[in-house]
Amino acid sequence: MDDRPLLDEQIAYYRARAEEYDEWWFRTGRYDRGEAQRQAWFAEVAQVEAALRDARPAGQILELACGTGLWTRYLVEGATSVTAVDASPEVVRLNAERVRSARVEYVQADLFEWRPDKRYDFVFFGFWLSHVPEDRFVEFWRMVRSALRPDGQAFFVDNLFTQAQTATDHKEIGRGGVVERKLNDGRTFNIVKIFYEPAALEEWLRGLGWSGYARSTGRFFIHGCMRPSAPVR
Repeated sequence: MDDRPLLDEQIAYYRARAEEYDEWWFRTGRYDRGEAQRQAWFAEVAQVEAALRDARPAGQILELACGTGLWTRYLVEGATSVTAVDASPEVVRLNAERVRSARVEYVQADLFEWRPDKRYDFVFFGFWLSHVPEDRFVEFWRMVRSALRPDGQAFFVDNLFTQAQTATDHKEIGRGGVVERKLNDGRTFNIVKIFYEPAALEEWLRGLGWSGYARSTGRFFIHGCMRPSAPVR
């Protein structure tokens, strides 16, 4: 199956969505499901932020799908340098405006085509793994391994399966691997969206030569920190 048209549509969606992306994160506009949900959301965000601090990202850091800088702003604190990669020039611009650090080098590139040309101490990707087609999963983690120094680690955060994390006017999500997403102006796009359960994901990665953990925050997020324990097959 040729997934290139779907991946191109996914890139087009995130380019078109750049200016409204943060509405999802801050639970405003179409993502506003009330104050109780907002408080629960940010309580779980705090869990992920604490886990990231515990992982102590430092040195040369690679951020994949860097988005609007919501995580870059934390990564740069302990970094000697951050290489921030994203396919959307629109979000790269917003990221640079938010972070404003000379230690960040931005790379506009399709992550399904891009390959690192050096090794890093820490690799981070937020809300990206779910957008990797299942038949590209092994290849993706092989790329992450190639980007890490032998003692490096990879940290990720993504969505758990719940309709409550989407916009109020989005169609009911499923586990088929593709979902429809709508912009504020009504345009719709199909994108890859695969939801993982922590135990199953951890087991899969262990089989690929990684050690570490994948955990749930309860309702909204999955996060994990992994180290290569053996050559990736």
